[in-house]
Amino acid sequence: MNNNPFNFDPSQLNDKMKESAQQIWLAGLGAFAKNQEEGKKVFEKLVDDGLSLQKKTQEALHEKVSQASEKINEMASTLKQDPSAHWAPLEDLFHNRVAKANEKLGVPDAQAFEALILRVQALEKALGAAPPPTGASTKPPAKAASKPRPTQKAFSPSK
Repeated sequence: MNNNPFNFDPSQLNDKMKESAQQIWLAGLGAFAKNQEEGKKVFEKLVDDGLSLQKKTQEALHEKVSQASEKINEMASTLKQDPSAHWAPLEDLFHNRVAKANEKLGVPDAQAFEALILRVQALEKALGAAPPPTGASTKPPAKAASKPRPTQKAFSPSK
């Protein structure tokens, strides 16, 4: 009685494996032969496709470069016409930020200095003091020259 429910005969396995291996071998040889015949054609087609793609890419690149060049030329001509119009907003922003920083630091602004000058002039007038002549220097007197410092010797590594 056969105990194998699938009717499996191990002796047939060897023949089937040989037949299958032979078919795989022949399929590989067929693929190799076909590749030798058509491989050169496929390679040449791929090279042609690559050249075509490269030309399209270069044309697109040249178009983008010319568009960018035109925009830059337009911007340059606009700046040549009225450069101050483009710098004014930046200049206003700078002045506003400096004014805010000075305010935070407690630095008086131009109006505060003008008011101070008017008060000093009023006080001078009230005291009868003569105002300094116009064009007089407001620089403090020059300091006495300090004695010269000794010169340093050049560094030379010890031998």
